[in-house]
Formats: sequence, C-alpha cells, structure tokens
Amino acid sequence: MSGAGGRGCGSPVPQRAPWSLVAATAAFCLVSATSVWTAGAEPMSREEKQKLGNQVLEMFDHAYGNYMEHAYPADELMPLTCRGRVRGQEPSRGDVDDALGKFSLTLIDSLDTLVVLNKTKEFEDAVRKVLRDVNLDNDVVVSVFETNIRVLGGLLGGHSLAIMLKEKGEYMQWYNDELLQMAKQLGYKLLPAFNTTSGLPYPRINLKFGIRKPEARTGTETDTCTACAGTLILEFAALSRFTGATIFEEYARKALDFLWEKRQRSSNLVGVTINIHTGDWVRKDSGVGAGIDSYYEYLLKAYVLLGDDSFLERFNTHYDAIMRYISQPPLLLDVHIHKPMLNARTWMDALLAFFPGLQVLKGDIRPAIETHEMLYQVIKKHNFLPEAFTTDFRVHWAQHPLRPEFAESTYFLYKATGDPYYLEVGKTLIENLNKYARVPCGFAAMKDVRTGSHEDRMDSFFLAEMFKYLYLLFADKEDIIFDIEDYIFTTEAHLLPLWLSTTNQSISKKNITSEYTELDDSNFDWTCPNTQILFPNDPLYAQSIREPLKNVVDKSCPRGIIRVREESFRSGAKPPLRARDFMATNPEHLEILKKMGAASSIDAEDGLRFMQEMIELSSQQQKEQQLPPRAVQIVSHPFFGRVVLTAGPAQFGLDLSKHKETRGFVASSKPYNGCSELTNPEAVMGKIALIQRGQCMFAEKARNIQNAGAIGGIVIDDNEGSSSDTAPLFQMAGDGKDTDDIKIPMLFLFSKEGSIILDAIREYEEVEVLLSDKAKDRDPEMENEEQSSPENDSQNQSDEQVSSSSQEVDLVDQESSEESSLNSHPESLSPADTDNVASISPSEQTSDPTENHETTNLNGECTDLDNQLQEQSETEEDSNPNVSWGKKVQPIDSILADWNEDIEAFEMMEKDEL
Repeated sequence: MSGAGGRGCGSPVPQRAPWSLVAATAAFCLVSATSVWTAGAEPMSREEKQKLGNQVLEMFDHAYGNYMEHAYPADELMPLTCRGRVRGQEPSRGDVDDALGKFSLTLIDSLDTLVVLNKTKEFEDAVRKVLRDVNLDNDVVVSVFETNIRVLGGLLGGHSLAIMLKEKGEYMQWYNDELLQMAKQLGYKLLPAFNTTSGLPYPRINLKFGIRKPEARTGTETDTCTACAGTLILEFAALSRFTGATIFEEYARKALDFLWEKRQRSSNLVGVTINIHTGDWVRKDSGVGAGIDSYYEYLLKAYVLLGDDSFLERFNTHYDAIMRYISQPPLLLDVHIHKPMLNARTWMDALLAFFPGLQVLKGDIRPAIETHEMLYQVIKKHNFLPEAFTTDFRVHWAQHPLRPEFAESTYFLYKATGDPYYLEVGKTLIENLNKYARVPCGFAAMKDVRTGSHEDRMDSFFLAEMFKYLYLLFADKEDIIFDIEDYIFTTEAHLLPLWLSTTNQSISKKNITSEYTELDDSNFDWTCPNTQILFPNDPLYAQSIREPLKNVVDKSCPRGIIRVREESFRSGAKPPLRARDFMATNPEHLEILKKMGAASSIDAEDGLRFMQEMIELSSQQQKEQQLPPRAVQIVSHPFFGRVVLTAGPAQFGLDLSKHKETRGFVASSKPYNGCSELTNPEAVMGKIALIQRGQCMFAEKARNIQNAGAIGGIVIDDNEGSSSDTAPLFQMAGDGKDTDDIKIPMLFLFSKEGSIILDAIREYEEVEVLLSDKAKDRDPEMENEEQSSPENDSQNQSDEQVSSSSQEVDLVDQESSEESSLNSHPESLSPADTDNVASISPSEQTSDPTENHETTNLNGECTDLDNQLQEQSETEEDSNPNVSWGKKVQPIDSILADWNEDIEAFEMMEKDEL
C-alpha cells in the first residue's frame, strides 16, 4: 500500500475541479510537511542517511543478485536451498502458491524498484529478459488478485518508468511500449474472471484456458475476498488510460460499485468474503487487515488517480465507520458488520500495518502515529511483526514472511512529519533484516519469530516494496533520478503516473454514491490539509503521542482494548463481566450469566461477547499447555548462526526452555538408527549425535547415545522428503517407562531440515550447532574474521547450499484450516511405527512460556480506566502464565449447557471467524 505526493498545498481543491488541477494539488501535500519537524528526536546527519541508503542498495543487490543467479527464470527464490521455486516441483503450500504463474514473478515485480534505486542499466537488462523469456500463456491456475497487483502492476510500473527514461534520452531508446503490450495481453487473459452476474471476479483463473472449461480446473468457486474484488481499479484503469481500451476500467468500476452497494447500510462496513454470484456476505466480520485492506486503499487512490468524486465520498463514508467502530486506539480490532459494537476477535493480523500510512494520506495523523508506535513496540519485542498477535501482544501466528507494510507506513509518517524518529525506526528494520533474516543466498522469511527459525521463501513483494520504501525513507530528492511526486503507488508499490488522470477519459463518471447514502460534503476534506493544523505549533507533537505507548507491550495495556460503554459508567453501572474475570464459585458472576440475553439488548450484547471470549479462552488454554518448538542453529563456518531450523522437542531429557542451550559439533551415530549400543562411541563422545528415526523408541535412542558420551541428540526423520511444509511438527514421547535417567537434550528434525546438517557435514566436515529454545544472536567476531564487511556477503557465501522449511499461513483463504488445527493435529504415523509422538505445531503456540502473560482486564493494569471502574482485587494467578485457566474458569461446555440464549447467533459469529 502506498500513495502519491503533490504540490501547491496552499490552494484548496474546488469541489468539482477539473482533475488536472486535482492532480497538481492532491496527494494531500505530503512532502511539504517534511520540514515541520526540527525537534524531538536527534536529527540524522546527511552522511548517516547516505550510509543507510547505501546499505539498502547492498541488501537489494544481495537479494536480487541471488534471485537472478540461483532462481531465474523461476517465479521466486528459495534462499535456504539456493534454487528457484517452480510451481508443481515443490510441495504445495496451498493458496499461497496461486501467486506463482511460471512468469518470472520476482523479476517483473522488481522492475520499477530497479529504477527507484537508480539501477537503470540493470533495469534495461531486466526489461530485455522479460520480453525475451516471459510467457503469459501457461496452463496454470493463478490468483486474479495477486496476478493483477504483482504482474500486471509490475508491467505497468515498468512501462511507466521505461517511457520516462526514454524521454530523458539516455536509456531505453529502443523501447517501443513492449511491456504495455504484454500488460494488455495479460489484462485480456484476466477479463473472463469477471463473467459473473454480480461483476465480481472469480478468485482464480487459468492463464491458458480461462474459466469453467474442463481443462481450466477452476471456475467453480463461489466466494472471494473483498480486497480481491476491490483491488483492481488502479491497474485496470491505468491499462485503459495507457491503451485506450476502456473495457478494463469498466469491469473494475463495476466490481467496486457492487461492493459499495452491498455494504452493510447501518454500519457502512463491508465483510471479509462475499458470494460472487448472490452478493451475500459469507464472512461478516470487518476490519482493516487481511481480506479487506487494499479495498479501502484503492477507493482513496482511485480518487487521486482518476478524479472521480464518488470514490472519495465512499472512502470517507467507510473511514468514518472504521474510526467509529474498528479503531480502538492504538488497536484496530475486527467487528461484526451487523453488530459493530461487538468485537469479532481478540487478535490482529500483520497486514493492518499499512493502515497508518493510509491515514497519513487521509490527513488523520494522530491515530496513525498511535497505531504505528504500538506496532513498533511489538516489533521491538519480537524483532519482526508476527503474522498475528493478540490484544495483549502475545504471538497468535508466529510466521513473518518479510512483509513491507510497516516499512511503508514508516516512510509515509516520515514524509508527513519529518520527524527523525522514523529514520531510527527504519534503521532498526534494516538491522533486524540483516541480523535475523539474511542468509547466504538472499533473505529468508521467519518461520517463527520466537525461535528465529527460517522458512525457505523470499516473496516477490520483498523486492517490490521493502527496499523501495526503505531507500526512499533515507533518500533526498537529488538521490532519485525522477520526481517521485509525479506518481502514485499501487498496493504493490508499483508506480503509475498522475498524468493518466487526463488521458483517455472515456469512462462515464456517474456519481452513484448518492444513490445509496446521503452525504454531507461539509464532513469531507476538499483541500490539502494545512501542516500547521496537522502539527499545531508544537515540534514535539508526534513525540507526545508516542510517549504513552512506549511500554504498552510489556508493562501496560493500551486504552481501547476493551470497548467500554461510557454511558453505563456515567450512570454508575458496573462494567460488563469479562471471561478472564469469571469464577464459577462467585454467586454474583453466576447471576450475571443468567441475566445475559434476557434483560435487554445491551445484556444480550454482553452475553455474545462473553461467550466469544470464553471460547477463545478455552482454545488459548489448550494452546498454552503445549510445548513450543525448539531451534537448531548452525553456528560454525560459513553459517555463523545465519541458518536456524525449527525442531520438535522431546517429553524427556534436558528441557532447553529451563536450562542453558547445548552447543557442540555433530557426528553421525553407528548404527545410524541408534537402536543398539553404538559402535563408534569415540566419534560421538562430547558431541551432538545424529540418529535416524524408526525401528525403536525415541527414548531408547537417547539412552544409547547418552551411554556413548553424547551431549545431545538430533533425530532425523526417515521419511525422505518430509518437511514441516506438509507435516505438523511434533514432540517426541517417551517409552512408557521412567525416563528420568535421560539427561541430555533431544530434538527432532524432518528430513528436509535434517538434510541441511548432513549436506553441511559432507561439504565442511566439522559442523557445530546450538540446541536451544530459540535462536541466539550471531557471533559477529567470528563472522568479521571471515569477511571484512557485510557487503561481501553475497560474493563470499552465495554458493553455500543450506535448506530449511516451514508452513505458510494465508491470512485470508487458509484461516479456516489454521483455526481448526489450533487445538490438535492427527499423528502422522502408521500403526506399525514404534516411535511415540505427541503432535504439536509451531504456528499454534500462542506464546512463549517466558513471555509476559499480563492479562488485559478492566480492573487491573489499565490505569486510564481505574477511576471509572469499581475496584476489585486481583489474585497472583491472573498474571502468572503457568497457572491453568481451569482452576479459575468453569469448563466451557458446562457453562454453555446452562445458557441457551443467543447460542445460534454466536455459532454463526464463530463460523464467520473461521
């Protein structure tokens, strides 16, 4: 997600101004605010900004160079195994693979990044490769949404900058709109997806065969996400304006019109997924994160690019609803479109990190600063933003695929405020990427932010967006070879020129917004925000907003986590009963339960909320009782801790979460299965033994290697090709006997992860690893001995072949499978297998046992509400993460059995959640 800059901030935009004037004065005058901040944080010197900018360039070279060397023409780089990811040749990752179309995705997605980073020669070479090698007629089913924003957007962004360079007269003199012709070809291949009665597109299409044909293998879907259908207008309209073919803009407008018509009229919110044939909402929860995010973004940007007032009116209507219901500063919590005062969940996903940037473009700076600061505190705790985290800032989904949305919002907040604080935030992002994600063949996504383990993926959006925003954050105007303010950014950060607003305007601009809602224009901004209003004569304005949130993650709960009925407090009523406070032995609590759903609509709402919290609490209890994953970190040359493998723990032996990590060189045991006395005890003495799964109990293997003098053991799966991409991680169980005699730590690796260590032994002989509960910081001294500077990393280590694996969580389409597997996983063993396992999954662990598990209730830590709430004592159990909820909460089944009011409504709510 991103936006445009602009000029002429002193001039108001007339309500029905020609768009040539709007284009010249719009983009909400972002850049002019840059000079406002001169106090607060220490200003960063020009030299340091240049140093950080050069570091971003080197990081891009490392990622892009390794993609071109090891992966091209594949769609994406697998940075741990140093090879390309080709659809059908790797284990399926589900819907996430729908972005791959065998069209060199990463190269196309990176085209305009090359120009922004002033790599014009590389850009010219890349365009020639695209024209020579890329085929858009493959028999492959792809996501319409992803193909639009990444491939169509990448081609259009490349074309936009190619014609700019050609006009400058030095580069691309041979270019004759070839990328635009490819974009037009792709646009026509996507059009059959819109063949529905509603005009909403099918979520997938076959590039060669289209929709519905037997050979297409798609066209039977009934649902799509709101963002999937509502994030087309910029690319499709740009294609129409560039080519004169109006059909693309017409189809995208029709889809947006239908979504607007189907909004929930009383709340003005939209749901997450919608039936493309009937227009019925399938998931009725609403937020600003996964599934909806870029729909809101494109309404505002469509106004900027196309000059159609109805898009701004729709955005403002939705924005008012967002700030009324979803925004609970500094949080943004999903609600139900029919009951917007009722939270739909108690966790947030990482995609909402774009929203502060959109608020900057809107001109609403204060909540942007608040939410951004909250997200930054989460990042400082976990090094990266987890895919999802709870309202009390514990990890809900532990993955991090190197998403750029937070960097994007950081860039826009700096552009709006000029506050050097945001330069320091960007510096932290750079340091974390280099320290925790950088590997010899690129940058690897984080499989688990708590353990620091890696996933063998580097998505194309990492090159398309992350490096673009980070470079622009530290660049001065003279560092960029063109005026960035003449362009608008798409949701994939591709650049479209603002002059498209006055080109090929053959689309009817009928304002249908007024047909659905009465709008008071006085509520909407038709002028550039005045920076003196945004930052009222106080150079410490942003700092004063951030300061109360500095310790929000670790020490206090933020305001707004729990929506409180102000009128109830003013009238002296008690706050509603929360699930975390409920005690089955408390008669008053039982009496409140009886009233819920019977006394009034407010009591009914409290009842629904209470039931939702109880179900989430019960699920959370089960998750917290599971053992978290462990880490195997290769610390010897040439890895130096860069490669971290996710490992399953054992129910016996040394508990790495309670004791110091174990470090040592590895050695294979003989026999390799470890099921009898070792014949090579001298080889494993004082080392960590590698043993193969199968033929005997895990505990028996542990005893045999311990008797041989091993200081630890790693069991490698005997099922060749197994990996946590396709199988749930598990913990090794004992043999039914007393296992207190086993004193060494034991960890389990799937075959794919285990092959990393075996390959490293074959190549380097001496391989040292660290067994721990989570990855440790790398050894900079040893690494500095190997290489004089990080700039040499790509050259010195590009040939080191390492591998890892992980499981992607798709926030929109795979949410049901993620949620349904939170409590248990089927064991992946046949009855004949004699190894005992207890199933877990690293993505299911809500929190690290060492995390601060502060509860977030109305009567405890929230000091800003203390004066409004009746005082209540807290027991030590409330803040003790080791206390079972079962001591405090009556089993959920018995509670629900005694309470039938609104059960049906709540079950529907839970269905929406899944």
